[in-house]
Amino acid sequence: MSTRVGIGYDVHQYAEGRAFILGGVEIPHHRGLKGHSDADVLSHAIADAVLGALGEPDIGYWFPPTDASIEGISSLKILEKVAQIAADKGMKIVNVDSTVVAEAPKVNPHREAMKEKIAAALGLTPDLVGVKATTNERMGFVGREEGVAAMAVASVEKV
Repeated sequence: MSTRVGIGYDVHQYAEGRAFILGGVEIPHHRGLKGHSDADVLSHAIADAVLGALGEPDIGYWFPPTDASIEGISSLKILEKVAQIAADKGMKIVNVDSTVVAEAPKVNPHREAMKEKIAAALGLTPDLVGVKATTNERMGFVGREEGVAAMAVASVEKV
């Protein structure tokens, strides 16, 4: 089989005093997200989707939170590494699609910038990157604005 698909999911809690980074874009918001890296929940979900399509372990394996040398790393660097893993396996990323689940901030005004940054990191054109957003209708941890979730799918194929 030459085409494969993977799924990714990630969540991060809100944190005071951090920038809110989503899809490699800093979005004005009164809180950021907590994490060892820049806590870009969207990029993490996409990375896991690509890694899953490749049959590889998740980003925690490739970028362990115990590794002090990568503390604060841009998640775009994580996406670049995932693209390199695909290339090393003789695979190319065909496309990704994703959904951010958050009550705030609004994602749509930043959608095109996110698509461009994610595409550049993965070696794609922006039209091959889907970024959508929804709320959780005020239910659960997302609805209580305790954190943000993201899910993604990716397809890869043999070069």
